[in-house]
Amino acid sequence: MKVAVLGAGAWGTALAGHLAGAHDTVLWARDAALAASLRATRENARYLAGVSLPAALRYETRLEAALAHAADDASLVVLATPVAGLPGLLGALRDAGNVPAHFIWLCKGFEAQTQRLPHQVVAAELAGHDSYGVLSGPSFAREVGEGLPVALTVASASAACRERTLEAFHHGAMRIYTGDDLVGVEVGGAVKNVLAIATGISDGLGLGLNARAALITRGLAEMSRLGVTLGGRAETFTGLTGLGDLILTATGDLSRNRTVGMQLAAGRGLDDILGALGHVAEGVRCAQAVLSIAEAHGIEMPITAAVCAVLFEGVAPGDAVSALLRRDAKAE
Repeated sequence: MKVAVLGAGAWGTALAGHLAGAHDTVLWARDAALAASLRATRENARYLAGVSLPAALRYETRLEAALAHAADDASLVVLATPVAGLPGLLGALRDAGNVPAHFIWLCKGFEAQTQRLPHQVVAAELAGHDSYGVLSGPSFAREVGEGLPVALTVASASAACRERTLEAFHHGAMRIYTGDDLVGVEVGGAVKNVLAIATGISDGLGLGLNARAALITRGLAEMSRLGVTLGGRAETFTGLTGLGDLILTATGDLSRNRTVGMQLAAGRGLDDILGALGHVAEGVRCAQAVLSIAEAHGIEMPITAAVCAVLFEGVAPGDAVSALLRRDAKAE
């Protein structure tokens, strides 16, 4: 089949490399210099240094050409942009008059200003289109780029979209599961990033493995309460896109959000941390939106509140932890 991946960051590049192992795949890069480098070296030195890309993978800087490559009903388009870039990319698809028959997105989080989940952004920008979904799960781009095993979930209300995604990705070392709980999958992907900042702070303060396990477990309770309230299914949060992604992001050394937490614990300022990171840390972008939505629905999310206090209110990481420990005892 023909696949177009729109966005040449670390995750888009890694997945395009995987796709090119079995399908006719084009990777669209907005930056012409990056695209030229990819063609010349078969490596994304900016975002995924050291990972070799398949010779079969092709590169494009013209959005219209990338969309034309995957324009028929048997094709798939993959939107590999952060949440903040999703409305602009969707608008470009609409304005080009070439909205793909089937497409999925990879981003995780709530929009910071509007507090919308990605599927709500899509529904607003492309009213009337219904064959779309999200691909999510516990995955680091580098490991996928290196061909290591990974399991992901595609969630879509469209059976056709699920089938195209399964055909595109389910080969080699990648296993794909399917479902239709868009809300649950997206809430899990958003909240786990915030919780990973919390575990990073705990690890950075040297609070131990017991504390990390407690944060993951109670964090999962926060994620589930919010997700079910917003319309997700409880069982989704014990699956790959809930507990699975939370464990990976909260414990893995490749986690950008965990790194943010560890650096905060070391006393570095947020702007310096993000500047040095060189990649998007979605947990920082959507933490306030998560807390605001929780408060609007009367949902208690103390770990998320503690993360926001450290990120945006100048509360010292140690003081935020102490406040959590001082909370009244309650039934689990």
